[in-house]
Amino acid sequence: MRQIGMVIDLNKCIGCQTCTMACKTQWTIGEGRDYMYWNHVETMPGKGYPRGYMDMKDTGFDAKGKVIIGDLPSKADYGGDFEFNYAAFMEGKDKVLAPTKNPTWGPNWDEEVGGGEYPNNYYFYLPRLCNHCTNPACVPACDVKAIRKRDEDGIVVIDLEKCEGHKRCIKACPYKKPYFNPTRVNPIEKGVGQSEKCISCFPRLEKGIASACVRQCVGRARFQSYMDDVDGPVYKLVKKWKVALPLMPEKGTKPNVFYVPPLSSPKFDKNGKPTDEPRIPLAYLKKLFGPEVEGALKTLKAEIDKKAKTQPTELMDILIAYKHKDMMKLT
Repeated sequence: MRQIGMVIDLNKCIGCQTCTMACKTQWTIGEGRDYMYWNHVETMPGKGYPRGYMDMKDTGFDAKGKVIIGDLPSKADYGGDFEFNYAAFMEGKDKVLAPTKNPTWGPNWDEEVGGGEYPNNYYFYLPRLCNHCTNPACVPACDVKAIRKRDEDGIVVIDLEKCEGHKRCIKACPYKKPYFNPTRVNPIEKGVGQSEKCISCFPRLEKGIASACVRQCVGRARFQSYMDDVDGPVYKLVKKWKVALPLMPEKGTKPNVFYVPPLSSPKFDKNGKPTDEPRIPLAYLKKLFGPEVEGALKTLKAEIDKKAKTQPTELMDILIAYKHKDMMKLT
């Protein structure tokens, strides 16, 4: 069994949502999928999408390794579908194109809001998609065995010939990346509704083409290769250099999407002078990526210093990504 992996460098993500649109136009433009974003980019610190998913404690696995069937996000946590005044606007009755009802939440609702207070406020972008975990909570949570990992690439897929729409996969996933499509017809019970999720563009991977979100990233922030490929960028960033970390590792799912944590500008003191304290609190980064984030940041800073002194550094050469093709190794 092989496992495809992905690394996203948060120091290069500019929050442009090109990856989101590449995914949206390819996979979720059908009926019942308006609210689905298999890939999206959140602003951190923020409540995320669906709202508050990080604070839902009953997800993943417990201390004994048993899957936890937690809470289901409400429709309000996703924000629902926005209806716009297209007819009135086109007829000239309304001067501004706007939602017919004031929305209260939606994807990327708190974009660029961030945390802290001026002049020490901060934010960074966090792209999210299904992690295709080594130990996915959605697999044991499904009581009809409709979810499995593919042997050839480790991608987690839902068998829509078996899914009965019980939503247990959504409840168990710490990242809330399975979505419920209320318009699909369950072929077993003929009931309405089935779960759908990111498939890491496996039809593309089977042809040696990177996932759409990876290939279309304009900031060259995404790397993709197999975890057992010692010459691949993912292995080197995760295993060799240990600068790429999973999100919420304490949930026990062993994600295969990893993040290079964001470096931080220094805080200013009351006199406007820079201090030695980072603007992004280390405690917050540990909450997201675990205690190893401190060592990852130290390694990044040390290798950046080497590059500034024109000394050779494999890590920085990988992260700079001089050649786009070197970021994707899929054989």
